[in-house]
Amino acid sequence: MIDKIKSDNMDLLFKAILTLETVDDCYRFFDDLCTSLELKAFAQRLQVAKCLTEHKVYSNIVEETGVSTATISRVHRSLKDGNDGYNIVFDRLKNQSDSK
Repeated sequence: MIDKIKSDNMDLLFKAILTLETVDDCYRFFDDLCTSLELKAFAQRLQVAKCLTEHKVYSNIVEETGVSTATISRVHRSLKDGNDGYNIVFDRLKNQSDSK
């Protein structure tokens, strides 16, 4: 999948994201870049991934997040067969909270 999206434009986007230093920077940049619905979808998928890594069942995830079971299935496939992106983020967030 990565090969399908890889491009100079995507490299620029990701390099731009890597320059953000604070949560406030992220709010400002992503508010300019995305619609509120797009951002909410990203946030929901991340929440679904968190729930799945906590071994919650689909019905509880639907109730907690309001997403469809199709979205949960898609995130589950990414966790199982994806590029470990979610796991990289969750591990780093855990390390940040452990070091505080």
